Amino acid sequence: MRRLKFLLRPGWIILALLVAAFAYLCFNVLAPWQLGKNTSTEERNSLIEDSLDSDPVAVEEFLGAGLPRKEDEWRRVVVTGEYVPGSDVLVRLRSNGGTPSYEVLTAVRLSDGTAVIVDRGYVDAVEGTKAPPVAAAPTGPVTLDGRIRLSEGTDPSKSPLTTDGYRQVYSINPPQVSAFVGFPLAEGYVQLDDAQPGGFEPVPLPQLDAGPYLSYGLQWLAFGIMAPLGLAYFARAELRERRKDKEARADKPAQSPMTEPAVQPNLGPAPTAKETKLADRYGNRR
Repeated sequence: MRRLKFLLRPGWIILALLVAAFAYLCFNVLAPWQLGKNTSTEERNSLIEDSLDSDPVAVEEFLGAGLPRKEDEWRRVVVTGEYVPGSDVLVRLRSNGGTPSYEVLTAVRLSDGTAVIVDRGYVDAVEGTKAPPVAAAPTGPVTLDGRIRLSEGTDPSKSPLTTDGYRQVYSINPPQVSAFVGFPLAEGYVQLDDAQPGGFEPVPLPQLDAGPYLSYGLQWLAFGIMAPLGLAYFARAELRERRKDKEARADKPAQSPMTEPAVQPNLGPAPTAKETKLADRYGNRR
C-alpha cells in the first residue's frame, strides 16, 4: 500500500503520463513513419532497377483512365508529338545540387490529340530566387526519351501564380497545371532523359540505396521500449532506497537520556598541608 501511495504522487503520475505518451508516439507515429519511408524507398528502387533492363515503350500505353499506375512509375517511354507553344510552366523551390532552381514543364501534343506534361529539366534561378529566361521548346515533330512519373500531388496552402513573366506552380500535378494552362492534360508526366530536344539539365534518378530509414525506425522502436523500462527501473531504485532508510531507522537503538553529573557544593579552596596539621593539633577541623 505504501508503495502504491508513493507511485501515486503527482510528480510520478506526470512522469508516467509523459513516458506513456512518448512510447505511444514511438510505436504509432515515429517508427511507422520511418519504416514506411523505408518500404516506399525499396519499392521505388526496385522499379528503377527493373526499368534499367527494359526496352522503352510508347507513352500512350501509360495514359488513359486510371493510368499510370503506381507500378508503372519509372518505366522508360518514348514520346512522339509536338511541343505546345506557350505552355511552359515553372516549378518553384527546387534545388539542383544545392543551387536554387526551377523545373521547366511543357506540354507535348501526341498524334491522337492527347497532351502530356514533359519535365524538360532544371534551369538555375537568377539572383537566388528569380526565374531566368527560358528558351522556348523547338517547334515541329519531336521524339523524346524519358520516364513515366506519377503526380506529386498539391499543397492546398500553395496556389499557382504568375511572376517574373512565367506561370509557376509548387509541385508537378497535371490537373492543377491543366487548369492553369487552360487545356486538358493526361495524368502523370514524363521526365526527360539527357540530351533530348528542348531539354535542359535533366533531373537525375534517385540513388539506389535504402537510406537510413530502417535504422531510424528500429531506433524509435527501441526508444519506445526503453522509456517504460527506464521509468520502472528508477521507480524500483527509489523504492529500494526508501526501504533501506526505513530499515536503518528501525535498527538504530533507542538512546536513554544522559544523566547530568551531580553538582558539588563550593567549599572554597582546599586546605594546605600546614593548615591541616595545625587543625589536627588544636582540634579545630576545618
